[in-house]
Amino acid sequence: MNTIKTSKSSNPPTINDPRWVRIAARDKAADGQFWYSVSTTGVYCRPSCPSRTANPKNVQIYDSIASAKAAGFRPCKRCNPDGLSIEDENAALVAKACRLIEDSEEEPSLEDLAHAVDLSPSYFHRMFKAATGVTPKDYAAAHRAKKVRQGLSTGNTVTEAIYDAGFNSSGRFYEKATDILGMTPSQFRAGGRNEEIKFAIGQTSLGAILVASSKKGVAAILLGDDPDTLLRNLQDRFPKAQLVGADRDYEALVARVVGLVEAPAVGLSLPLDVRGTAFQQRVWQALQNIPVGETVSYAEIARRIGSPSAVRAVAGACAANNLAIAIPCHRVVRNDGAISGYAWGVDRKRALLDREKNQSTPPASIS
Repeated sequence: MNTIKTSKSSNPPTINDPRWVRIAARDKAADGQFWYSVSTTGVYCRPSCPSRTANPKNVQIYDSIASAKAAGFRPCKRCNPDGLSIEDENAALVAKACRLIEDSEEEPSLEDLAHAVDLSPSYFHRMFKAATGVTPKDYAAAHRAKKVRQGLSTGNTVTEAIYDAGFNSSGRFYEKATDILGMTPSQFRAGGRNEEIKFAIGQTSLGAILVASSKKGVAAILLGDDPDTLLRNLQDRFPKAQLVGADRDYEALVARVVGLVEAPAVGLSLPLDVRGTAFQQRVWQALQNIPVGETVSYAEIARRIGSPSAVRAVAGACAANNLAIAIPCHRVVRNDGAISGYAWGVDRKRALLDREKNQSTPPASIS
């Protein structure tokens, strides 16, 4: 029978060890860097172990699993310190489910996916959403959309692309075609040729602004110093579309967007043509739910969409936002509150945030 060895180390008590803070916080980033044992239970754990926090007087910290075993401790069954973490195991199951979705001719049901990874449907649904930021159904829809786009881009007929992507009827596809492609299938197959994009350029206290719309709604709001640069940016975003200079009616819409820049609290009640992946759209929806005058961190947005580990992906979705102000990515800041990372310039981001916090203050131009 193994006996638990009592440490004779001259090291300071565990509570004074900086690693103890990471154990108390169940810091997943510390997993694999060190391990700890609990004398009252006779087990050793990884730092992120979800078990009840032990009394630090009963804890010993080790640099290796071998050291913990040599001291007579056995691995914790809850956090499995010798194998994959719970998060890694779940990630492997999610990856397996993703492959099943991608390899299936038709969209598999939630029950079939859960059965394939030996989990209950409700637990699997929560786990999948936490890992990917989308539900299994949304992931399947995004994958089918990707296959349609690939099929149309490689020369397949619209009908071939529809059925190859797993749609069992053309009617079901055409109901969602505009949402999936941002335009009709024939226009997409032609690289967006003949899609009409109206645009106009105006001026705000923060510089030039370009507003562009498709038939579906406002597709781009771009900020900058040089109107010509903004127009080239629009051409890059819609390379084969027909860009049409706006008429007087459209300029009235631009005036409403300019008004949003000058007085964000007014809001913008206009239809938007939001084009992005399922994950990006989840992030952008979360951004639209941030109240005027408030900021949140990238990590908080990741938590709100159910993907707490997807902080970098959230930052990428913010950077990919085409609709400045309307989708307020300027309200996302670093964990310490620092202002950084804005496609249209940090000075504009700071000015917008200051303006939103002080709605009664007349807007000031940035230098």
